[in-house]
Amino acid sequence: MASAKDSSYEGFTVEERAAMKDHAQEQKKAARRGSRADKAAEVERDVLAKIAEMPDSDRIIAERVHAVVKANAPVLAPKLWYGMPAYALDGKVVCFFQSAAKFKSRYATLGFNDPAKLDEGTMWPTAFALTEVTDEAEARIAALVKQAVS
Repeated sequence: MASAKDSSYEGFTVEERAAMKDHAQEQKKAARRGSRADKAAEVERDVLAKIAEMPDSDRIIAERVHAVVKANAPVLAPKLWYGMPAYALDGKVVCFFQSAAKFKSRYATLGFNDPAKLDEGTMWPTAFALTEVTDEAEARIAALVKQAVS
């Protein structure tokens, strides 16, 4: 058994530290926001601005995911979560989009958290790799977000 001294853990990656800084900034900004209507509009602008900053391959996917979530689960409120577009119900993140560039991955990810009602038996997927959003993928995303909030 390796001792703590033998561990090769070197702390958080640059990308992980950046995500944590994003989250801290999001929390500070949320605390400063005014009325509920103004807050919702400002948060939506922030999400769209974050999507616009993404490399083209991720941005195209994120724009389609955003449109599908908004159309099929309008009860979900867009928000930024660790620097990623996310969609929340009663303040709890139900699903999120992680660009491939975020953590230097080979694919983008559509992920679901605990509040998502995707339960299927004793084991079910909570994250899906996305390399492009085809009509088939769009239909599957729509079905998943509808189920997630059902």
